[in-house]
Amino acid sequence: MKLVGKHVDKTRAGYAKLRPEDDEDMWHLYNIIQNGDLLRAPAIRRVQNVSSTGTVDSQRVRTNLTIRVSRVEFSAAASSGNTNEASAGQQPTSFAALHISGRVAAENPHVKMNAFHTLDIEVGRDVRIEKDEWDSIALATVEESCVPGRGAEVGAIVCGEGTAAFCLLSQHMTVVRQRIDVSIPRKMSSTSSAHEKGLSRFYEAVYTTFLRVIPYASTTLRAIVIASPGWVRDSVMDYIFKEATRTGNKALLAVRNKFIKIHVNSPHVHSLTEVLKSPEVASQLKETKFAREGIMLDKFFKMLGSDEMRAWYGPDHVRLAADRGAVGTLLISDELFRASDPRERKKYVALVEGVQRKGGEVLQFSSMHESGQQLNQLTGIAAILTFPLDIEVVEMEERESKEQVISEAEEQIDSSTESMGT
Repeated sequence: MKLVGKHVDKTRAGYAKLRPEDDEDMWHLYNIIQNGDLLRAPAIRRVQNVSSTGTVDSQRVRTNLTIRVSRVEFSAAASSGNTNEASAGQQPTSFAALHISGRVAAENPHVKMNAFHTLDIEVGRDVRIEKDEWDSIALATVEESCVPGRGAEVGAIVCGEGTAAFCLLSQHMTVVRQRIDVSIPRKMSSTSSAHEKGLSRFYEAVYTTFLRVIPYASTTLRAIVIASPGWVRDSVMDYIFKEATRTGNKALLAVRNKFIKIHVNSPHVHSLTEVLKSPEVASQLKETKFAREGIMLDKFFKMLGSDEMRAWYGPDHVRLAADRGAVGTLLISDELFRASDPRERKKYVALVEGVQRKGGEVLQFSSMHESGQQLNQLTGIAAILTFPLDIEVVEMEERESKEQVISEAEEQIDSSTESMGT
């Protein structure tokens, strides 16, 4: 993402003008833009002109529209191809889709004020976002998205016999670039030739697709994982480097040290969580954001079974732990910050800021990663405490505290009533 311009005053009101450059930038915009914001971006409108003779001339006009946001929709399917199984020869599509709807909030020669319009955000075109209040989460997202040198850090082929999914993992997204599915006849004495031909077609499809969709020579790519149950990963890797040698692909041969073979329990994309937790990958990715998140989520789940007084989850319970300064690591999903009610978002922002002020670590999970989706299934928020707390004891203390406050308030009312009577 490129930061074209930005101004936020002391009251935190202001604007940021951003230029998205890839799928991940679209995801960042999805997390920055909220209902009620003013958004200015390019739009195409069909304009009709009626001549004096009654002839209607219709043409498409590109203009800039400012709308008051009422709905934000993001679709990763436009970029990842993850909604349908793709054939081996199918080209992957280009960019994620981000649609922003609302009513026109500034004068425009082609569109009436208050007319409803949907803006399709495009890569390479500037977007101006104006807010009455930029909270710390939104500002941090803008800052993080504009760090230069970002890109996919892991390429992965998750495969089974005849199937493969080609993925790119960046700090905030897991993008499925391509899926292939090649029919391989069962190996029988009478059909061994057909079985071998099916395997050859599969390996060839894997190799050609890999060259097309995985940027193996990229300097930002730290590892290329080939994962599968059984023996498939070994055969796939052997074929890749056999073909690279035969064709003289020096760029691919030069990055052989990036390749890692990992065993997983199933040939599906969700197995990437196993990949990121494996010692071989974790050692190479220990400094990356998503690897840290996966490790801490795994630690939390283990603590749920062995040390549950230090593993709390759910908004109410985590807030209680934070109030007592007990949160060492806060695990929170970006989905919670997209709450339709601004007051709900403010509660989570305040919770994050409170944990950080008390020295706790905050990990904001992306729901475009498998680890984020797992956290969402667990209410979207969890905490690893620095010291054990009994939930039942804490809740009892909270009830007694509220009852005491109510009792004191009632006493004050009675006292003031008696004073008025005298």
